[in-house]
Amino acid sequence: MNFNKHSNYEGQHAFLSASKYHWVNYSDEKIAMAYAKYLAVQKGTELHEFAARCIRLRQKLPKSKKTLNMYVNDAIGFKMTPEQVLYYSENCFGTADAIAFRNGLLRIHDLKTGEIPAHMEQLVIYAALFCLEYHIKPADIETELRLYQSDDIICFTPTVEDIVPVMDKIISFDKIISKLKSQEE
Repeated sequence: MNFNKHSNYEGQHAFLSASKYHWVNYSDEKIAMAYAKYLAVQKGTELHEFAARCIRLRQKLPKSKKTLNMYVNDAIGFKMTPEQVLYYSENCFGTADAIAFRNGLLRIHDLKTGEIPAHMEQLVIYAALFCLEYHIKPADIETELRLYQSDDIICFTPTVEDIVPVMDKIISFDKIISKLKSQEE
């Protein structure tokens, strides 16, 4: 049999993909909701890319109480780096939406474009990763974390007691995963 060629779709998955087969059991309403969520995720990705470009270009947006505008303008004002990978190991790393470290102050901002309430734990993990990667003790610096969502800014100043246990868990869990990986080989 000579199969049809679909080279432009190789390595991709359709929304109604066989590998994500659960949709077969969805109602009309549920498939519509799932597709709306899928589109929201795509829009969020595009907004993050747009924001990162604005920050890199130092292109402020019109002053407004809109989430995206506040996030971009604050990141530019604080001379932050967008989309920075923070790396501890191949088992634990992440990308901070915007980060700066200057004069003993670590600043991490996160842009949330969805409706689900954001959690500060993600930013605490970024702070822990930063401290581990750059060998900085949380007690030696100030840290400010900000979540931008739903036209609001939530600020949090974590303490050593917030960051160190996360650092310890990263180190401990990384060892466990590394040991399990070595046993697989």
